[in-house]
Amino acid sequence: MSWTQTVVLSVVQGLTEFLPVSSSGHLRIVSSLLFGQDAGASFTAVVQLGTEAAVLVYFARDIWRIATGWFRGLADRSRRGLDYRMGWMVIIGTLPVGIIGYLGKDLIRDNLRNLWITAAMLVLFSFVFIAAERWGTKKRSFGDLSLRDAVIMGFAQCLALIPGVSRSGGTISAGLFLGLDREVAARFSFLLAIPAVLASGLFSLPDAFAPEAGQAASAAQLAVGTGIAFVVGYASIAWLLKFVSTHSFSWFAAYRIPVGIAVMGLLAAGVLQA
Repeated sequence: MSWTQTVVLSVVQGLTEFLPVSSSGHLRIVSSLLFGQDAGASFTAVVQLGTEAAVLVYFARDIWRIATGWFRGLADRSRRGLDYRMGWMVIIGTLPVGIIGYLGKDLIRDNLRNLWITAAMLVLFSFVFIAAERWGTKKRSFGDLSLRDAVIMGFAQCLALIPGVSRSGGTISAGLFLGLDREVAARFSFLLAIPAVLASGLFSLPDAFAPEAGQAASAAQLAVGTGIAFVVGYASIAWLLKFVSTHSFSWFAAYRIPVGIAVMGLLAAGVLQA
């Protein structure tokens, strides 16, 4: 892997990880379009550690409050408030993607990275955004979150294992269907992603140096790429939370659909190889 590839793909990762446009899908498309080869799922998973570090820093106070509240609740039943419940919601909501991701890792790394699938998901899942915006009441706050919400959003997170769907897109859409406010759905989506993505990145670290599929990266390239993804990802989080407070998620569908159709056109013309 060249340094140009490392920098470009890390910027793409940082820009798209938290936006509901599919970071894995964009990395797959940009890798093939600009460099003629898929960077591979292992490189993607490792560079995601940079964007997850951005989540840890951005939501540090929330994470600390939830973690301490959870431990206090374990020790003392009388102190089991919202933060205690939130801790369990993140833990239980993470289980589906952890189990399915581990059991289906070979399918995810190979078969599901076909660009026809990525392009189709970019288009088709956009209509889920539109439906969620139209029928979601957007009236429920953080205090209304329940274990049922966490489980449903946790299973929705599993859809992100398919490039083109989007982790945040799947979980936020589920949250909107459950009646959550946009910003509440987005914030919980970010918190829910932390354990799964950190585990995925650490698990894939050895494969990124000598992947079975994709391109190998040096330790220096992975370190720089992770740093770039962190900086760009932090800015993306701040922008998205501000954007969703006043704008519909349907705007992202208006971006995803033309991109998906354009990729299909390039595949049909032979410019891109699936």
